[in-house]
Amino acid sequence: MLSRRWFSLSKSFPILARMVTSTTGEFQASPNMEDVREKLREIVGASTNWRDHVQAMNERKALHTLLAKSQADLPPRKMRDSYIEVILPLGSQPEIREKYLNVHNSVRFGRILEDLDSLGVLICYTHTKHEAVQRSPLSIVTALVDKIGLWKHEIHPDCDIKFVGNVSWVGRTSMEVKMHMLQLHEGVYSPVLDATFVMVARDPENKRPAFVNPLIIESPEEKKIFKEGEMNKIRRIDSSRASLLKMAPTAEERNIVHNLFLNTLDTRTMSFRSRMLPPNSVWMQDAALKGLEICHPQERNIFNRIFGGFLMRKAYELGWACAYSYANSRPYVVAVDDIMFQKPVEIGSLLLLSSRVCYTEKNYIQARVHSEVYDPNTRVHQTTNVFHFTFMLEKEVPDIVPKTYGESMLYLDGKRHFDAAMNGNTAP
Repeated sequence: MLSRRWFSLSKSFPILARMVTSTTGEFQASPNMEDVREKLREIVGASTNWRDHVQAMNERKALHTLLAKSQADLPPRKMRDSYIEVILPLGSQPEIREKYLNVHNSVRFGRILEDLDSLGVLICYTHTKHEAVQRSPLSIVTALVDKIGLWKHEIHPDCDIKFVGNVSWVGRTSMEVKMHMLQLHEGVYSPVLDATFVMVARDPENKRPAFVNPLIIESPEEKKIFKEGEMNKIRRIDSSRASLLKMAPTAEERNIVHNLFLNTLDTRTMSFRSRMLPPNSVWMQDAALKGLEICHPQERNIFNRIFGGFLMRKAYELGWACAYSYANSRPYVVAVDDIMFQKPVEIGSLLLLSSRVCYTEKNYIQARVHSEVYDPNTRVHQTTNVFHFTFMLEKEVPDIVPKTYGESMLYLDGKRHFDAAMNGNTAP
């Protein structure tokens, strides 16, 4: 039986109530995540029609008067107030399977990333909902995928999936969301993955930060969860300060790079310029794949920009293909972390995706995908995202070897993300 929290949730969100109520009055699962996305369109006044959508976004400008002038003006909310539970009935409604099915008879993880992104935004709108207004003045967008850890390597395409989640930490204009995905086996839902996203609230035109409701802590367990959110924020600040784009590698990391360099020298020539690839190794420059996406209106989000879940799906699939090509064996994703949404992607953009294997260890591959938009008129490239994926394979893989200093920094950055994934944290 679904959680009793559905009853309180259904009062505010009748669409979600319909997702679990059949014509006989009994609870049933939603057909897909489309009801979640329909609710999001309703909350912001977006339209499914491209022309109407542009007009609806222009009408949102009038909602500025509904914004709070300070966080103290907003009523505090409890963690359970934002709790949402959604069923993806892959088992009970086989007609929706094809969208989620891959060639290996498993669930496409890229589709799961899209669903998590939509659910995370709806959870935050549930936290910030205002009973007196039909449309929310807030534009809530994904700022960061902090971490996703998987408990299982296979997601079955013929068993129902349940997503649950709630707001776990709140700042002045940002919210951390914790989500869990479970799958039904022999009548019991067992955990598949845990995800932590960070969302930010902005004004109706998505230009400036906006205040969000504070969070009430009710129990020692919630206090621990909130404290973890605080520590995550501090860790992200420390991570930014220690970035290899800002700081030199540590002494240990410098030794790693130097040993990699020494292992590639040709001892017969005694020259720093003569390099040789060690046995069972691949130069990093030869372990890359690229892709291009034309960003059509079909992939827009409720704010008339390209859907972040779509970007994650495309980046994941390219990273997976890169790992597959490198290892000649099927990779299984075990972790995703530190996906920062640096710049929104506009409709009509040319999106360039570049993936490469940046670190390997035994039967693991750390893949990095860099995405940027390119303006053919100005010939200017602008980075929008950097994605980090950790894959496991059924056999050991060749060692990746950097040749240049820049590649060595990618190697060290990949190692940081891999070590963090194996330790259950995000990269320092």
